[in-house]
Amino acid sequence: MPLRLILVDDVPELRSVLGQALRLRGNFSIVGEAGNGEKAIALAREHQPDLIVLDLGLPDLAGQDVLTGLRDAAPDALVVVYSGSHTPERASIARSVEAYIDKSRDVSYVVDLLDEIGNRIPRTATTRIGPDVHEIALARRFVIDRSREWARASIADDAAVVVSELVANALVHVRSGCELTVGLRGDVLRIEVVDHGGGMPDLQDATLNDEHGRGLLLVSMLCTAWGTEPLDDGKSVWAELHAGPSTIDLGRSRSGASGAAGGGGGGAAVGDGVGGNGVNGAGVAAAN
Repeated sequence: MPLRLILVDDVPELRSVLGQALRLRGNFSIVGEAGNGEKAIALAREHQPDLIVLDLGLPDLAGQDVLTGLRDAAPDALVVVYSGSHTPERASIARSVEAYIDKSRDVSYVVDLLDEIGNRIPRTATTRIGPDVHEIALARRFVIDRSREWARASIADDAAVVVSELVANALVHVRSGCELTVGLRGDVLRIEVVDHGGGMPDLQDATLNDEHGRGLLLVSMLCTAWGTEPLDDGKSVWAELHAGPSTIDLGRSRSGASGAAGGGGGGAAVGDGVGGNGVNGAGVAAAN
């Protein structure tokens, strides 16, 4: 699913150019545009976007007032300031947003940076599979498509192998349909399969002559962690893979940039830097 984004700038031509560049990138959906602070806050409250690109030099509200209103209206949205405004409050605002970009930077840099920031936003997608075992192929396609959509194509093949084994366990042994959820948080891709059957999967010591029993061994080799969780009416089997960094290359557009990475809940430094939270690693669970 594309990232939902609101553009806030009092120059329509700039909104048009930036919006077109984001649409061409293919990972963004522009759900609203505003030329003043009041409209921006109303749009944020209505659409609850993932990202807001904000110019501080708006005609009706001061930059800090707009930012406060946006935080109240859409508390989960990440705010990226793209502004040529040089006010005394610039430094304090820069510490409270995901990134602060001066308008001296070109649009391609902004799009690359938004793409990188967007890839840190947790993603999740769910579908129903089965009970026909032939739908294992649909599960593979679902995971491959999400991996590519989230700029993690490098992990798509391993993820397809893992989901095949997890879904096959549900469809073959439990003989019922299952719910497949794929999520991305930072550089961790999580695959979870929930079914309504009894029993728990476990690693088996398969011999050379055995036709079955190697599925979870393969999962454990490909994943950084996997495990099971009993539910009231079934179980959850999950696996996590290290997805690696986004395939977006910022090397060229960032050459000579003076930005600094943020940590914890901190925002960006004034200038070209990227701020925001660090990536949370996956917890390791013992396999049953």
